[in-house]
Amino acid sequence: MIENSQCKHIVVIDDEAMIRDSLKQLLTLEGYTVECFSDASTALTKLNRRFMGVVLSDINMPTMDGLTLLEQVTAFDSELPIIFLTGYADVTIAVKAMQLGAYDLFEKPVNETLLDCIARACDKRSLVIQNRALKLAVKKTSAPGVRILGETPKMQDMMHLLNTVIDTPADVMIEGETGTGKELVARYLHDQSIRCESNFVAINCGAVPEQLIESELFGAAIGAYTGATHARKGKFEYAQGGTVFLDEIESTPLSLQVKLLRVLEERKVTPVGENTPINLDIRIVAATKVDLLSLVEKGEFRADLYYRLSLVKVDIPPLRARKADIVLLFKHFSSIAATRYHKPPAPLNSEIQQRLLAYDWPGNVRELRNQAERAVLLGVDLAFSVSHTQPKGELSPDLNLSEKVAFYEQSLIEEALERNHGSIKNTMDTLQIARKTLYDKMSKYNLNRDMFID
Repeated sequence: MIENSQCKHIVVIDDEAMIRDSLKQLLTLEGYTVECFSDASTALTKLNRRFMGVVLSDINMPTMDGLTLLEQVTAFDSELPIIFLTGYADVTIAVKAMQLGAYDLFEKPVNETLLDCIARACDKRSLVIQNRALKLAVKKTSAPGVRILGETPKMQDMMHLLNTVIDTPADVMIEGETGTGKELVARYLHDQSIRCESNFVAINCGAVPEQLIESELFGAAIGAYTGATHARKGKFEYAQGGTVFLDEIESTPLSLQVKLLRVLEERKVTPVGENTPINLDIRIVAATKVDLLSLVEKGEFRADLYYRLSLVKVDIPPLRARKADIVLLFKHFSSIAATRYHKPPAPLNSEIQQRLLAYDWPGNVRELRNQAERAVLLGVDLAFSVSHTQPKGELSPDLNLSEKVAFYEQSLIEEALERNHGSIKNTMDTLQIARKTLYDKMSKYNLNRDMFID
């Protein structure tokens, strides 16, 4: 029996039914999954660079012989093992087969030596596939674009899913709590895919006024509505060849959901006021922080749109569910902040690490990032003066009055920036202060709006 469970697939090609049947019986007993074909051209449609197996083929066949098959396979994967069988010994054909890259050649009838050869070929194929996966992982790690850090099993499972679908045309639904990094995952899917040269267009479905969202997404012709003095290209068309990220998809009005479903199914969009549809080549990545299925059951979200978007569903674990990543992420964010603000990274002693691990991080990765930046800007002692083991917002008794006032003021500004995703205008309105006052206070507390953009 074979020991390598990764490579168990054997494609058998022979124009004689008796040979195919006997080989299938023999190899099945050895633990292989066997797929038989009477002609090489049909078998070719089953082979690709991801094929985890070995080809066992006759040489002399009608329509397409074994050598032609070998040449066509070599054109897309020169490392896919092809073992030939021949009914008679022909030195010339054997030499040519080996020169073209055949793994081995055997004369019928088969014997134990063939089984040993197949086992070795399977081992080789497994190593080839593993090496390709490692090279791809290294390439993605070193390539430009966003990074997703995490060494816990949940994060590794998520990354495996992302890398499996990254170059497919399938739409993706991302589910995760606020601050888990849903847009980061969407950008990873775009930046590391074959669509990276085209636009990544992010749309917050909850931030666009309902009366404007249709023209914002689909575009509008001249005169389509009051004030439309020129044609407007919609976000979908602008993302041609790239990715559209629909954040807070649960906020999409019901009246628009049916039109959005039609776009997803037909991959066409008709601008407001136009009659001619525009063909789209885009990938849709949607994100939600709520349980969409519960909204479907309440009639607040269309079931057909939900199931259309959920073809591939990516669940981002909250930070409290992957606490082994907390120290790694803190050091990463601390290093970035140190570079940005020209300060040393925040030192981590065992006490601080324990406090980081003991906290539940309701704001998830975004909250951890802000805490790491705060530790770099203010120093660890001041940044952690609000204990993560105390109720949120409870000040350390060691602070004097002016420090407590400053801390409270800084907390209010940070909370407003957080709530408004770094928008200066909306933060001004929330705090009811002038722009210059806000800028002065942000400068005082070393705050940057980029710290609060998801």
